[in-house]
Formats: sequence, structure tokens, C-alpha cells
Amino acid sequence: MPRFSVIVPVFKVQGYLRECLDSVLEQSYRDIEVIAVDDASPDGCGAILDEYAARDERVRVLHLPENVGLGRARNAGMPHATGDFLFFLDSDDTLTPGALRAMADRLAETGDPDVLIFDYVRAHWWGGTRRNVLAHVLAEAADGTFTAAERPEILDLLMVVWNKVYRRAFVRREGFAFPPGYYEDTPWTFPVLLSASRIATLDRICVNYRQRRQGSILSTTSRKHFDIHDQYERVFTFLDSRPALARWRPHLHTAMGAHCLDILSKPDRLPPSAKAEFFRRTAELFRRHRPPGTPVAPELRVLEGGYARYAAGRQAERAGQAVGRRTQRVRRAAAVRVTRARYALTALRPLDPDLALYSAQRGVLGDPAAVHRKAREIAPHIRGVWVVRDEAQAALLPPDVEHVLLDSPGYRRLAARATYFVNNVNWPGTLPKRPGSVHIHTHQGTPLKYMGADLLAKPGARFGSDVPQMLRRADRWDYSLVANRHSELVWERAYPCRFTSLRTGSPRNDVLVEAGPERGRGVRARLGIPDGHTVVLYAPTHRDYRRGGHVERFDLARFAEDLGDGHTLVVRLHPSLATGPARGMGLAELHRRGVLVDATDEPHVEDVLLAADVLVTDYSALMFDYALLDRPIVVHADDRGAYAASRGTYFDVTAEAPGHVSRSYRELAWLFASGTWRNEESARLRAAFRDRFCEYDDGYAAERVVRLLMLGEGEDGGVPPRPAAAGRPLPAPAAGRDLLASS
Repeated sequence: MPRFSVIVPVFKVQGYLRECLDSVLEQSYRDIEVIAVDDASPDGCGAILDEYAARDERVRVLHLPENVGLGRARNAGMPHATGDFLFFLDSDDTLTPGALRAMADRLAETGDPDVLIFDYVRAHWWGGTRRNVLAHVLAEAADGTFTAAERPEILDLLMVVWNKVYRRAFVRREGFAFPPGYYEDTPWTFPVLLSASRIATLDRICVNYRQRRQGSILSTTSRKHFDIHDQYERVFTFLDSRPALARWRPHLHTAMGAHCLDILSKPDRLPPSAKAEFFRRTAELFRRHRPPGTPVAPELRVLEGGYARYAAGRQAERAGQAVGRRTQRVRRAAAVRVTRARYALTALRPLDPDLALYSAQRGVLGDPAAVHRKAREIAPHIRGVWVVRDEAQAALLPPDVEHVLLDSPGYRRLAARATYFVNNVNWPGTLPKRPGSVHIHTHQGTPLKYMGADLLAKPGARFGSDVPQMLRRADRWDYSLVANRHSELVWERAYPCRFTSLRTGSPRNDVLVEAGPERGRGVRARLGIPDGHTVVLYAPTHRDYRRGGHVERFDLARFAEDLGDGHTLVVRLHPSLATGPARGMGLAELHRRGVLVDATDEPHVEDVLLAADVLVTDYSALMFDYALLDRPIVVHADDRGAYAASRGTYFDVTAEAPGHVSRSYRELAWLFASGTWRNEESARLRAAFRDRFCEYDDGYAAERVVRLLMLGEGEDGGVPPRPAAAGRPLPAPAAGRDLLASS
């Protein structure tokens, strides 16, 4: 008896069917059967199904003599199922890698509940993805099993059949079946969830829910959308047959009204001549099933009036939205004019020689934060103010850090008079460069991938980026901080502007040079890593050839298992992937189960680096920082050709690597199983890499920046003289080289 019976109803999806079946049959978890139901599809679907059945004994095909529709096609497949759990997968959707293994593990963990609910991502036809906005409901219900009464918010999830698996014995006992018509999932899902005595959740994206440009039956203009009324009649009939479930009538009454109004509000669902009738039938259904004494939600009170009133309200709403958009455009233009005028007036006032503004892409982090800390230490007379994007970012600031919100009146006042501007991204285009101000650009590490003007040759990588505007903002830079001569040459090519390269090293890396072993042990303890474990840090970067940026290179659970006892796998995604669907593809669930440690949310990447014994990465700039620790690095570059073609790299990191290179998961696993990852050749490669890319990093970068550019100490670069500050003398430039090099 297989664990899963995957029932796939098939009708006119020949362009998507192979991808769907492959996503199921190529799963690492193989204890399944696939029951494919050919719903008399007029295209080539039947032949494709027979082809798969001929080569994989797990596939069985039912050819129906006539088209019966999605719900009844599923019903046709159920009597042939022998698995412990039923999984209804639509034939144009796909499973994510590792999904069935994650489901099986979660079912075992929760003792085979009646229903397991998992997450999905909307995969748009143009390449974009969007995770379920209610994913947090799954995470919050991760402790054990429950009933709908214990967690009613579970009923707010999308009422579809394919984001769940169902214990077959439970379905058979209750006699659940799909009705004919559109919206057949509604009278299945509500009764199932209300009847289940044990429900569990899996906070993992298991299904790619394809959003087709055309072809979705629920996106077509048709009177078939009237089926929604019959489907809710079936739901209320079910309630009537189960007196113990009467408490749910108000909830379902509200859900029904909202669902029907949502259909009516879509401009492409109903023929114009049918909208008044649809409203009338919805209102009748709403009145008939309204529980006595139950108040009507404000957004549903429109159903208590006539269609003319509803239509007038919708027209007024659309008109108001149009006016709102026009007003917003006018206000934005006026705000720009006012801002420019204010800057012009403030420019008549002198600069404040003791005011510095700091900003970084993701809070008080990176090089600007390191410069800020050092300035507070050796130049306390300089007032440092952080510019943050919004109140949410401001809430993350240390309590003793002064801040101001971007584009606020306070920001404009300070920006007009500040002498020093320290940033690792560009300041807004509305900020003028005043004579005498000092703009210090720190960047975000040593560049491997193309940046700035070099992106002009990579149209895919620069999607959404205005390179000319980027360069106009870079024209304000006075100094560009570099950690090596490679960076100096790249930045002067990528940003052909009039700045001076300052050979200071990277301020954010001072801690990597200076920190003792105690700090790394403290980070390990905070992350819950057992004493004595070898910590393997996997830090993949963003991919420009995939919309959304995330490409799952290998099975993280398998890698963690292959590393064996005495090892802890720590994963840190690229910051651009932290809030997208990437973590829902299994990372969050594996972290919850203790298979690995997800360190993506750790604010200070330097701490994560200090905790690691070895770094596994691909094309991330973290490799240049980690090399300072003189610990092994493995470059996993199984897609180097695609990455170089789409984004572009300044050198071939596989030919000039900081350690061994793997080009497949098999090679990666072998490097660790054999111990090769830390052999003499690894040390030799790392030493050459360190000599080239850690040239100026000696632990004094932040101090150099403060003393040279804020205190005016030193003789190079024509920096205006400033009063000397107490403390140790300015360290000599790394390797005795000049600090300043004109671009």
C-alpha cells in the first residue's frame, strides 16, 4: 500500500501535463501511486498519459468515455486509490522539489491526522511568483494537531482541494465526494475541515499554483459562475445534516456573501446582461441562510439593497479611485518641487562641520555601521544620525542611535546641512551635492558580479534598474572605499565618475580580523549549535536568470543528512530572498524540525561567518569576507555558465577559487565525505585568494575612514585639516601602499 495516491484529473492541458507529471514522479520520495484521469480530453493528453504509464509502473490511467468535469473526474479516480492519503493535484500545477518527502515527514511527526494543509505559491505566466499571504496561519498552527473549532482561522485559507492531503479512511468513512459544476472545491473543503478531528499544517510551499494567462475556467466569462450558488446550498445542506456543526452557520454565511460579491466584482467573470440576475440570486441566498439575530458585516450590507444601488456604489468607487490616482500624481509632483525649493533655501546656510548622516540598505549594518561605531568612539563631537526607510526599520535600531525617517521634514533639514554622508547604496536623487560636503560610498563588499555601467551589456540583470540615474547619483561620491586593487579597478570602470578610491579595507570586516574565538562560540550558542559540531555555512546568492532570484541548487535535507553526525548545516539566504517564497520552499520547515539552522534573519552576517568552520557558496561576495578568517571555502558552481551569461562576472571564480569547486551535488557531497574540503590544496588555494582580495583588510578600516575623512588626519588626498582626536595613531596603509588613488 503506497503512502500517497496522487489523483490528477486531466483535460486540455497537453502543454503543461509533462511538467506536472515529472514534478511528481521525479520526487525523491517514491512511495506513491499516480491515478491520472483523462476526462475525455480532445487534445494529446491521453497519449501523454499512456506514454508515462508504459514507462512507470506507479502510473495508472483512466480514460473516461465522456467529459464529466473536474470534480467528477476526481471522484472517478478515488475508488482506484490504495494509498494512505489522497492528494488531488491539478494537471497544470507542479510539485516543488522535496514536497512529498516533507509531507511524509510531517504526517509521521503528527501521527497521521485526517487532513494535512500545506502552502503554495502563485506562479504567474510571466515568471513572477507570489506566496500565499496567509502563510503565517500555517506557521502559527505548527504545534501538533487541532480541530477547526480550536483554530477557526484555518477556514480563511484558500478554499481549494489541492493544498491538502486527506487520510483516505477518513474520506471513505465520511462519504465525501465532489459535486458537478464550477467551484466544486467549496462544498468539499468546508465539510472536510469542519468534520476532521485532527488537522495538521506544514509551513512549506509544496505546490506551484500556475496562473495561466488564458485557459483557467474560473477566469472565463460565463454563466457557469452561477454554480457558486448551488455549491453553497450544498454546504448549508451539509450543516443541516450535522446539528453539532450549527455554530459554523454565521461564519459560512459571511464567507458565502463575500465569495459571491468577489465574483460579481470581477469585470471578466459574468456577461454584463447577467450581473443583475447574479446579484439578485446572491441576495436571495444571503437572506435565506442568514442565521437569526446575526449582524451583517458592513462590507456585505450592500446585499440588503437592490442591484441598482450596488452598481451605483461600484461606479462611484471606481471614479473615486481614478480621482485618487490623479490626486496622488499631482501631490508627488508638488512635493518634488517643494523639496527642491527647501533645499535651495537651506543651501544658503553653512554646513554643519560636526554632522554626519548614515544609511545602509538594510538598517544599521555593514560598512556604514562600522564607520558610525568608530566615529562615536574616536570622534564623539560628530553627531551621527541614521536615515531609515520607515518606522518598522526604525524599531530595529539600538535605543541610543539617533535616527530620522527618509523624506521627512527632519531628514530634509539635516541633509541640507550635513557635512558627511556615509552609505553603501545611493542617496535619493533629490539630494543635491553641496560644495564642501563629503560623500563616502562604502559599497557592499568585493564585486564578483557585474555592477553599475557594466550592467548595460546585461539587459536581463539590469531589469528594473535605471543605470544612467544610478550613475548620476554616483556623481556625488567623493570617496569610494576599497579592500583590494581588484575592487578599485572594478568600481572605477563600473562607476565612471569623479571620485577618489580610498584603500582602507572594508570597515565591516574589522570584526573578522579582530574577533577572538569567544565571539564565534557565543554565536553558536545563540543559534543552538551543539558544542564540538563542525558548522557548515551554506550561503547562496541571488540569480538574475530566474524571476524572484531563487533557484534551489540541491536538497538541503539530504545535504544535512549526508554531512553526518557531528555536523550542523547553517543556511543563510541572500537578503533579497529573505521575505520572498524562497524560505517557504522547505527552509523554514527544516529549521523548525532541527534538520538545519536558518540564519537568514541574523542581522549581522559577520556573526554568522565567525560561527562557521567552512563556507559553501556559489558567487556570493561573502567569500571575500570569509577568506579573512583563513577557514576552508567550497565553491558550488553547478550553474556557472547560466550565471555568467545572465549577470556577468569580473573573473572566473571556478578558475581562481578560494578552495575546492564542485559542479554537481555528487561532487559537493564527496568533498565533505572524503575530507578533501580541508586538505592542503584547499589551504593553498585559499592563501592565494587571500593575498589577492584581502589586501587592505587589517582590522583598522573604520578607523582610517574616520581619521582621514572626518578628523582630517593624514597627509594624503588633500583632506581638509581637522582637530586631532585622542587615541592611537592612524595605522599605516596595508602593505605600505598609499591610501588614496584618484579615479
